[in-house]
Amino acid sequence: MDSLEERLMNIEILIANQEKMLEELNQVIISQADAIDFLKKQNTSLMGSLEQGEIKSLSEEAPPPHY
Repeated sequence: MDSLEERLMNIEILIANQEKMLEELNQVIISQADAIDFLKKQNTSLMGSLEQGEIKSLSEEAPPPHY
């Protein structure tokens, strides 16, 4: 009977560890999604600035003063 209780306890421990790992992975996914959303917004903003002429290409920029 002890063997059955031990096996059951081991299974419960494994399930608890898997649930914890699943929650940690979920938090990583949420964090990555937030980072991707931020980068998308930043990219959209930069592309808008580029299209409006607020940002010049390197060939159009004046050389630095030490040249």
